[in-house]
Amino acid sequence: MLINTGDKKSFFRLVDTVRNGGVAIIPCDTIYGIVGIAPDTEQRIRTIKGRGEDSPFVRLIQSADWLPGITNQKLPAALQAYWPGPLTLIFTSREGGNVALRVPKDNQLQRLLKEIGRPLFSTSVNRSQEEALWRIKDIIKQFEHKVDLIISAGDIKAGKPSTILDITLRPFRMLRQGVLELPDSYFSEK
Repeated sequence: MLINTGDKKSFFRLVDTVRNGGVAIIPCDTIYGIVGIAPDTEQRIRTIKGRGEDSPFVRLIQSADWLPGITNQKLPAALQAYWPGPLTLIFTSREGGNVALRVPKDNQLQRLLKEIGRPLFSTSVNRSQEEALWRIKDIIKQFEHKVDLIISAGDIKAGKPSTILDITLRPFRMLRQGVLELPDSYFSEK
């Protein structure tokens, strides 16, 4: 199903779709994203993207207040100013291994997280190893029959994705330079 962001029912359809285990494509902070409840929709999103089991998906959370249910780590004070925003942080997971978390700034994503009350997977709209799609006609052509809902905001000029920073290590390690540029002091011993 395709709905425009201007449709007054678009948000309610999004909540209903995601709450019922569906997968949607929506405009996010910097690019279009594929979203679904974590961890319930993981295998379906992997199939949609053609992505192997070795690459984890970013999980969106509403605020740093959600961290205790996911990790024993705290958000470093030096990084608090970047949440919400386009900064994905790698934490150690309570379930073992690591988990990538981001607090989105986008109002629709914040409202969705509040309504659902659970973390959401978020990943770029593309087949694995291909460029992220930003033209709505290309998104519809490739994914309309693979996802439950597409919310269109028209073409979103290809922007940079979030910056990914691994904070399980000291000094922190940059995994992907995205739209947010951090001071070099985060990557050197103090």
